[in-house]
Amino acid sequence: MSPHHVVVWLDHVEAHIIHFTVDTSQEEIVKTHSKHSHLHVKAGNLGSGRVPENADYFEEIVKALHDSIEILLMGPGSEKDELMKYVAKHHKQVADNIVATLKNDHPTDPQLLAFARKYFVKLDRLNTDPVAALRHV
Repeated sequence: MSPHHVVVWLDHVEAHIIHFTVDTSQEEIVKTHSKHSHLHVKAGNLGSGRVPENADYFEEIVKALHDSIEILLMGPGSEKDELMKYVAKHHKQVADNIVATLKNDHPTDPQLLAFARKYFVKLDRLNTDPVAALRHV
C-alpha cells in the first residue's frame, strides 16, 4: 500500500477521513454546517424530500483528499454518491483517484480502517499480479 491511501465514510452529518499506511493512520472528522437535520419531508409538504447539496461540506472533505492517490468512499446512504458527483464536476483530479464507492452502515473508525486496509491490499494485489487480475474478471 502506498502512504497515500485514504478511506472516507460519510453521511449527511459528518465525514470520517482516515489516511493510512500498513503501520500508521491519521484520522480527521469533518462536520457539516448545514442546518438541515432531516433528509425527508412529511407527506403533504412541497419539495423533493432531499437536503440541497452542501458545497461547503464537500469542499472541506476535498481539502483533506488532495494529496491522496487512492480513495475509497463509503457510507450508508446517498451522500457518498453526491460527493462523487460533486468532485467529478468540480475536482476532476480527486475524482480520478476514487477507486470505489461502497455502501456501509456505521462502523467504528477502527472497523473502517481494518476494512480499508484489507480492501487496498486486495486492490494492490490485483493491480500488480496479472494472474490474480484474470481470476477476478
